[in-house]
Amino acid sequence: MCVFSTDRTPGNVEANLAESSEFLSNADDKKTPHFTDFEGKTSFGMSVFNLGNAIMGSGILGLAYAMANTGIVLFVILLTVIAGLSAYSIHLLLKSSGVVGIRAYEQLGFRAFGTPGKMAAGIAITLQNIGAMSSYLYIVKYEFPLVIQAFLKWYLNGNYLVVIVSCSVILPLALMKQLGYLGYTSGFSLSCMVFFLIAVIYKKFQVKCPFAEFAHNNTVTSVNTSVAANAGGVQMTPGGDPACIPRLFNLNSQTAYTVPILAFAFVCHPEVLPIYTELRNPTKTKMQHVSNISIGVMYIMYLLAALFGYLTFVDKVEAELLHTYSRIDPYDTLILCVRVAVLTAVTLTVPIVLFPRNQAIQQLFFPNKTFWWPRHIAIAVTLLSLINLLVIFAPNILGIFGVIGATSAPCLIFIFPAVFYIRIVPKEEEPLRSAPKIIVSTWTCCIRFLPIHPQWDLVSYLLKECRCFENFHTVRLRSSEN
Repeated sequence: MCVFSTDRTPGNVEANLAESSEFLSNADDKKTPHFTDFEGKTSFGMSVFNLGNAIMGSGILGLAYAMANTGIVLFVILLTVIAGLSAYSIHLLLKSSGVVGIRAYEQLGFRAFGTPGKMAAGIAITLQNIGAMSSYLYIVKYEFPLVIQAFLKWYLNGNYLVVIVSCSVILPLALMKQLGYLGYTSGFSLSCMVFFLIAVIYKKFQVKCPFAEFAHNNTVTSVNTSVAANAGGVQMTPGGDPACIPRLFNLNSQTAYTVPILAFAFVCHPEVLPIYTELRNPTKTKMQHVSNISIGVMYIMYLLAALFGYLTFVDKVEAELLHTYSRIDPYDTLILCVRVAVLTAVTLTVPIVLFPRNQAIQQLFFPNKTFWWPRHIAIAVTLLSLINLLVIFAPNILGIFGVIGATSAPCLIFIFPAVFYIRIVPKEEEPLRSAPKIIVSTWTCCIRFLPIHPQWDLVSYLLKECRCFENFHTVRLRSSEN
């Protein structure tokens, strides 16, 4: 059985009684069994891995570019503030969940605003997850062929690779009955991103700024730089290039793009309650520790990746960090291995993103049904097939769903947890004029004015760069064959 907090204060006792009565199965209770009514078996460590994998995405590739447009100090301030706000919004979500004893995002919406709230939460999760999964599979579509081409000297159509990866890796993992089973793959996914981070730090001490383009390494000589061959890279002696001087503060037209990029870097809120549901001996305090550790680890990884990526290229860094390395040597073995690691991490993140979507559909259309394998499989296959069709046959669909996803993401991260907290937490416990609710109300109003669209402009740029790099790779391969 699940064990709850032993805090005996009246508010907490009432909350725990509500939670145990509505969430846990009770032999004397005559309510219809719910598909999430089971004993949590996922360990604390596996829960940290799952939530960390949900947070970690391809956005880490663009953080060095974000630092270039803000400067080191301003970036650190923004990253710290947004990480803190993300952790606090999870606290609001968990507190609302504890008051009413519900651990499903859509049901919190129903408790706060009735059917409209339930539908709004379900639609927001659907749109956000479709946008996220589409972006991940687009990365597989455009990056995986380049890796195969470089290692094996042959090219495979990206559309085929999307289907192969979806059927052989993503679908079997997405069919898991419990999210806790994905803890091992989440741990491996995070280890791939740790490898990426180590490579970025290592390259900082190997690549010197300014660097020479790969196409000109054998022909270009500058009065300010001297080229020296180096195993795995190109060493350049700095000649006082202003573009190679790191900046502590930097304000330009791209600075506003940084806030949404950083905000979406900590997206994990739709996965918080499913992970809470499956946590062994769950309490709000224990789940908050899971969230804090996951966000803290991701904060450190984000900061190091952004800092060392920025210090390597300074103002020459591009929106996709790995593409900047490829400008020096697209056949660098280490960077190609890093590409494989990033592709692996992105692929293993898709099942984590897909899982709450399955639960959302269950909540919307089958709220009082027990778990049934045929329905579970049908939902997963249908969703994954839809995403595959969008990625393969709709070349511009990512921009459409990107805008929709970027609009729904702030709702899931900041707005919904805040308004659920205001509506669900009783006035006797937290009056409307209390400091927490005033702060949350002010915060919600400010979040509405966040610049959302720039992050998806960045995604479009990444796709364009992937296509350009694909063409460059093909030309190089043909020239080497000749």
